[in-house]
Amino acid sequence: MKTVLVYSGGMDSTVLLYHLLEQGATVHTLSVDYGQRHSKELVQAERITKSLGIDHRTVDLRSITELFGPSSLTSNAVDIPHGHYEEANMKSTVVPNRNMILLSVATAWAASLKADSVSYAAHSGDHAVYPDCREAFAEALDKAIRLADWQEVYLNRPFVSFNKADIVTRGAELGVPFEETWSCYEGGELHCGQCGTCIERREAFYLAGVTDPTPYKDDAPTVQTMAANDWRL
Repeated sequence: MKTVLVYSGGMDSTVLLYHLLEQGATVHTLSVDYGQRHSKELVQAERITKSLGIDHRTVDLRSITELFGPSSLTSNAVDIPHGHYEEANMKSTVVPNRNMILLSVATAWAASLKADSVSYAAHSGDHAVYPDCREAFAEALDKAIRLADWQEVYLNRPFVSFNKADIVTRGAELGVPFEETWSCYEGGELHCGQCGTCIERREAFYLAGVTDPTPYKDDAPTVQTMAANDWRL
């Protein structure tokens, strides 16, 4: 199989990268700069793919950032919310239609490469707060991209039945360098340990029984504190 992987440099898409390579796929990786504050993910994506000798491209779509409105992921005027994704304020992290944009660009490249598929790391833990993470959206988009070009491309999402802990378990089996991946929505040098994606990252390692090698900021809550506050641990 030849596939274009939508690749953020995060934990989920990095595990999927290693998973696809282990299965013998020819993988081309695509990252997109859409003006995200946590642009360190792009640096890590470049670093990881270079170490693997992967054909990797980063597309600059920063000119459309202003169209996204007041998303905390793209606007410095909106604070990154802390706490678990279940909190209503996580809606501020929505970037409208982001997955369709990323997958559409990846589909164009896949068609030009005569690839079989576009891959992305959708999983069962993706949240309803993000409408374009729902399975109904993915199914509809799969049908659309199959019709988008003479070169039929399908949407490959092998982790759709996995939860976040399952992804950590699979990554540990594959020897994924988790410490090189980036999840945090804050724009710092270390993971903050307090935003929704950091909390879920820490939960996933805890529930999988895998040591979390991620360097967090000094003021990040410990896993014990998170458990005491009933943050689903």
